[in-house]
Amino acid sequence: MTLLLIYIALLATIWALTAWLSTRIRSRDGMAARKTVTFGDESAIRPSRVASVASVAVVFLIWAAFTGSSWTFIHAPADWQMRPIWLPPPENVWFRLLDIAANGYRNFTLWEHLSISIWRVFTGFFFGALIGIPLGFAMGLNSFLRGWFDPIVEFMRPVPPLALIPLVIIWYGIDEKAKIILLFLAALWIMAIAARSGVAGVKLSKVHAAYSLGASKWQLLRHVIMPNALPDIFTGARVAMGVCWGTVVAAELVAAEKGAGFTIMVASRFMQTDIVLMGIILIGVIGYSIDVAMRMLERWLVPWKGRG
Repeated sequence: MTLLLIYIALLATIWALTAWLSTRIRSRDGMAARKTVTFGDESAIRPSRVASVASVAVVFLIWAAFTGSSWTFIHAPADWQMRPIWLPPPENVWFRLLDIAANGYRNFTLWEHLSISIWRVFTGFFFGALIGIPLGFAMGLNSFLRGWFDPIVEFMRPVPPLALIPLVIIWYGIDEKAKIILLFLAALWIMAIAARSGVAGVKLSKVHAAYSLGASKWQLLRHVIMPNALPDIFTGARVAMGVCWGTVVAAELVAAEKGAGFTIMVASRFMQTDIVLMGIILIGVIGYSIDVAMRMLERWLVPWKGRG
């Protein structure tokens, strides 16, 4: 009970400090200070970096405490601590990361394992977006194409990509082509739906205004429909990238020689939970980094998002 009270007091202190600091930071932001309404205004909400750092610190502290780590001043009772074979302490994972980064794992360096997974994800996503975005625009602009492709897209959308692994292996084998095709299918339907949603969200008043000014269909597509659809396309791209990243890890569990998923699979066979946790953390960090990069790209390419 004493330990529980300590945890509650610690979390309450961190929460209070985070709230105070985030309030001070927002008060210094000129744009936020000029806003009279913030509740319901998405543009007024900015993630607090202090809160983000505090949340990661709390997770790390709880992990370290319940695994008997020497990196924290708080320790759970011995009967509460998890055995290293099930959940190793953070220092074990850190030292394993340094060891694999220096010496490699299963005949490949850490960078080779991660880079092949990243390459597979970006290649599958690229081809999925290359076909999915024009398909979504066609469905949003043409009644016949909408009726033709809509049942197919809506049927395939809820099918998890992992369910397609047996068929992809049967049809294309176990080489790189099979993995790229699986990732292509994971991104295709998401990007098609995102592009179709973007086209459907264009305000009719803008279309009428463009036609009244003498715009052609191509000009309407170029200057009205595409700019209005880009925010939805970027949202779909972020979702598709996340799905592809999760799919490639699962695809590498079957008949792969290197990759992040391959590393986790081999380590799990030998009960090397420190390597499994290392792989999970690296996958999460890379996935989060990709999402942050795409959000930055969206703010740069689509500065008019949320401005009507």
